[in-house]
Amino acid sequence: MTIRHVRSLAAFGAVLAAGVAGTSQASAKDLTLCWAAWDPANALVELSKDFEAKSGVKMKFEFVPWPNFADRMLNELNSGGKLCDLMIGDSQWIGGAAENGQYVKLNDFFDKEGIKMDDFIPATVVGYAEWPKNSPNYWALPAFGDVIGWSYRKDWFARPELQTEFKKKYGRDLAVPKTFAELKDIAEFFQKREIDGKTVYGAGIYTERGSEGITMGAMDVLYSFGFQYENPDKPYELDGFVNSAKAVQGLEFYKQLYDCCTPPGHSDAYMSEDIDAYKSGQVALHMNFAFTWPGINADANVGGDKSGYFPNPAGPDGVAFAQLGGQGISVVSASEKKDDALAYIKWFAQPEVQQKWWQMGGYSALRKVVEDPGFATSQPYAQTFLDSMAIVKDFWAEPAYASLLQATQKRFHDYVVAGQGSAQDALDGLAKDWTQIFDDEGKY
Repeated sequence: MTIRHVRSLAAFGAVLAAGVAGTSQASAKDLTLCWAAWDPANALVELSKDFEAKSGVKMKFEFVPWPNFADRMLNELNSGGKLCDLMIGDSQWIGGAAENGQYVKLNDFFDKEGIKMDDFIPATVVGYAEWPKNSPNYWALPAFGDVIGWSYRKDWFARPELQTEFKKKYGRDLAVPKTFAELKDIAEFFQKREIDGKTVYGAGIYTERGSEGITMGAMDVLYSFGFQYENPDKPYELDGFVNSAKAVQGLEFYKQLYDCCTPPGHSDAYMSEDIDAYKSGQVALHMNFAFTWPGINADANVGGDKSGYFPNPAGPDGVAFAQLGGQGISVVSASEKKDDALAYIKWFAQPEVQQKWWQMGGYSALRKVVEDPGFATSQPYAQTFLDSMAIVKDFWAEPAYASLLQATQKRFHDYVVAGQGSAQDALDGLAKDWTQIFDDEGKY
């Protein structure tokens, strides 16, 4: 998830040949863990006090705001810097970091310590740990599960006068949408409506241009309309899949939702702008990553019974998918403290630690935690998290992902927000952009 920014991973140094077997080092006095600056990171600081007490190793943390996270940390990896011993990096970095020798391969360590990837949610293993994808080559331990879903004003939906008006207009109850078409109806119903003396709007969606926002938002919808990254039977064959009729329909829908139902000034919105619009009572529903849900639930204005949560509804063919977020935790190859970094991962992988992680606001990817009979009812959003993680897809994790992302950001924002050309033009252009990038990478 999040801010898979504008710089490709450059190679440096030699690739670590055989994982971590045989590493011999004196114990470090401290370790530095690098991540983004957000609420889950603060929770990890508290959780890590247990590791400090048991290991005698002092944990230091380098947290960078999301808008600067990728630039700062990719520069650190690219330069062979020694600031970070542990990196909770974006899922999209895994291909470049593996191929360029920037993360330690963890297979030997996992085997030695009995850490099994089968014990984690399968989508998080593929998304956060594996390179190449769908191969048993692991460069991270799933650390923080995340996915795009929806929050909605449950208290507004329950108002009898709105229920009556909605049913009269649409012939069904005002309730969680089963399809994206129903979601748009709901957003239109609330757009510019007056509630408690305040004008409100339909939906907050991702439109941000500078990093990854509109890509994450649009792809989150396009998947359910039938978008495919490539020919399933012929890797890197893009034409007719990226720009299929179903993909075009999905991008057209996303623009329609933007045009009809977003708040004023919502042309460059991502996670923080969407959550601000929701918490301030501007919108009836909004898309966002699941990491925002604990904060919503605890919020004085919209928390508790005032809000509900639901996974992506279905597209025209009755299928639903969702954009994967989240990250894995890796040992940085340039670190001189690999033994202690590995000890941290061993500690973090323990079921009792993962259970505490969930209780403190972290989204554990350990199946023993999320498949516990009490998990689904442990928080109001827990079932939605499970349902959403079961339908995830993700953006490219290729070493050239940054170039692929830049092209997508431009094509989507130019069409959806700036109104330039058609959805077909945008996706035809994107297929050509991506084909050229892969050609430059020697994929053909």
